[in-house]
Amino acid sequence: MFARPLLSASLRQAARPQAFLRPNNPFLLTKFQQRLLSDHTRQAIEKAVGSAPVVLFMKGTPETPQCGFSRASIQILGLQGVDPAKFAAFNVLEDEELRAGIKEFSDWPTIPQLYLDKEFVGGCDILVSMHQDGSLAKMLEEKNVLAPVDGSSPESN
Repeated sequence: MFARPLLSASLRQAARPQAFLRPNNPFLLTKFQQRLLSDHTRQAIEKAVGSAPVVLFMKGTPETPQCGFSRASIQILGLQGVDPAKFAAFNVLEDEELRAGIKEFSDWPTIPQLYLDKEFVGGCDILVSMHQDGSLAKMLEEKNVLAPVDGSSPESN
């Protein structure tokens, strides 16, 4: 009774490329991943990831998140002070190909997914952890994506 799900999970894991065997760059896809993504989907995702310095693939929109993890991710980015002009969000519920494709593109099984300067950061669990330990604030500051606090431009600091 339990052998089939366990075996299926083992086979799926064995078939997945291991993250530590390749660089942490979403544009360097394994041959296996390239076959699963259509050229059209891959190009659309690459365009979306490059559309802003901070990109979140989520369920729903920032104004109306459709799941708790997407809501938490938006709240964390808001608490961190991400500049709305440097932020883009994509609703994966509007496009099933995007929803499946982004998981293959990043080799990450869940949504939401955050990209910072075209680099995959992680999902909600990673954002929460980074928010709590202060590393997210540091990363966002280093990437110069925070909204100016006093109305001055961040480049003038």
